[in-house]
Amino acid sequence: MSNCTWNFEGKIAVITGAAGGIGGVLAELLAQAGASVVLADLDRDALDDSAKRLEAQGHDVLAMQVNAADAQSIDALIAQVRERYGRIDFLVPSAGIYPESSVAEMPDDQWRRVQSINLEGVFLLIKRAIPLLVAGSAIVNLTSVAGHRGSRNHAHYAASKGGLIALTRTLALELGPQRIRVNAVSPGIIDTAMTTEARASHGEQWVAATPLGRDGSAQEVADVIAFLLSDAASFVHGEVIHANGGLFMAG
Repeated sequence: MSNCTWNFEGKIAVITGAAGGIGGVLAELLAQAGASVVLADLDRDALDDSAKRLEAQGHDVLAMQVNAADAQSIDALIAQVRERYGRIDFLVPSAGIYPESSVAEMPDDQWRRVQSINLEGVFLLIKRAIPLLVAGSAIVNLTSVAGHRGSRNHAHYAASKGGLIALTRTLALELGPQRIRVNAVSPGIIDTAMTTEARASHGEQWVAATPLGRDGSAQEVADVIAFLLSDAASFVHGEVIHANGGLFMAG
């Protein structure tokens, strides 16, 4: 549970990749702070479990199975949000995948799949959400240390996250005049299911390279996202906040 206290009463938050990992922890944090949360994920069973848990706590939840790489699926999500809430205050695209392969051995379709989910899917979601964003709304994208430094055996992932940094800053230029803030968070090695396999192979090396000497938690990243969504960050715009235990700095 977060050590931070926020008041998001009356806010409408849309989160993809919301059935687990950083997205799941963030959804719970925002719901506990009073926001209505729209949970979108491809994993139907995990999504239903998350929604039932939050609803049992008395929170307002809309859960939809969504393929983050499919425009029609995203269209359906936005249509449901428009019908039920009429606007979006917080938008956090956190769906992503992290396969491992060297460039020389990488199947072409694996490259395309990573880009379609990690980068194109974010573009598709934000583009379709813009008409529902209101003055004071905030978007937070999830990039990565890999997007700044590259990542051996994860070229597709690093490229997608580097693209997100550029997309975030471009959106900040375009949406800022509408008083819509756009920022990103750049995690390092975070203890989530998405990184389990990679941490098993490289975890000790990565931790040794991290000045704080440990993995981060999904909660620690969610807390930074919540700050960027909040009025406490009302003049933070077009920035990438590093939440990686000093890994980026040390590199």
